[in-house]
Amino acid sequence: MEISSRQRFILRRLVQAHVELDQPVGSKWIAEQTGVPWGPSTVRAELARLEDAGLLEHPHTSAGRVPTDRGYRLYVDELLADRHLPVPRGRVELTAMRREVDEAMRATTEQLSQVTNLLALVTAPPIETATVHRVEVLLLQPQVAMVVVITSTGGVTKRVISYDEPVDSGLVAWAASYLNEELGNMDVGSRMLLARLNDPALSTAERDFLATLAPAFTELEQTAENNLFMDGAARLLSEHRFQELSQIAGLMEVLEHRRALLGVLRTSLTEPSVYLRIGEENPTPELQWVSIVAANYGLARRNLGAVSVIGPVRMDYPGAIGAVREAARELSRFVAEVYDE
Repeated sequence: MEISSRQRFILRRLVQAHVELDQPVGSKWIAEQTGVPWGPSTVRAELARLEDAGLLEHPHTSAGRVPTDRGYRLYVDELLADRHLPVPRGRVELTAMRREVDEAMRATTEQLSQVTNLLALVTAPPIETATVHRVEVLLLQPQVAMVVVITSTGGVTKRVISYDEPVDSGLVAWAASYLNEELGNMDVGSRMLLARLNDPALSTAERDFLATLAPAFTELEQTAENNLFMDGAARLLSEHRFQELSQIAGLMEVLEHRRALLGVLRTSLTEPSVYLRIGEENPTPELQWVSIVAANYGLARRNLGAVSVIGPVRMDYPGAIGAVREAARELSRFVAEVYDE
């Protein structure tokens, strides 16, 4: 959309003021700001042209104007093109986390929500892309063993098994060696995986012991529904940020159906920079009252998931974009270190 440099300047000032003040912005207010060289009449004329272009609107009979979704889109596109985003107000720190990716993703959502005061979401890597990376079988007590299964995408399942009789420590050591040798790099959902656990060539004692460990592998497939981490719903719905109860009800319905959100966020994996949908740009009707900012994280040659925030159309876009990008970079560094171990 072609508009003059003066109109771009005035639009940028109006958007920033509306985000900060949460009220319509008038020409007199803009003209009085530092760095604005034009008088109220000139600003008023430019605001009228921006409104005719569909970038601004009057919410009521007040002389003030607010940005439309198209106005926010133009503002954000120029923000990204300038590549001069402010430093985020807070940082996402994962250095002190336990070496499990699910823990890091949970920490990312919590800290990102605190930094932005928005709803934060992180998608875990799709389970169907995972393979078995490492298996640990440990004897905790004479009659208690634990199996830990770690996937290539960082998924972890632990299962503690109690037995009626003391377990042979040699059998435990054999099981760890066998499982890593036979199941290493095998797809989590592979039928061959379960077949290896019940190989007829094994002794009865070996097959019986492996059968007690098998649930740890089947549980990996069942985690597919839990690969969306979310935090900050209360922040999103606070401070009267939504004007109509129907908007809140529609949003809550989407949040309860995680599959819909996962579908939306997984489309962000193909975006080279930032995935950003403003209001009516969202294909899901219940999300057309909000904006979504997302960035992907992962390894050098493979995206694993998305880091995102959801908030009202009137949001601090520079802050949200900067925070999401930083969180995605931090999470990428974290998973790279874990996978290299």
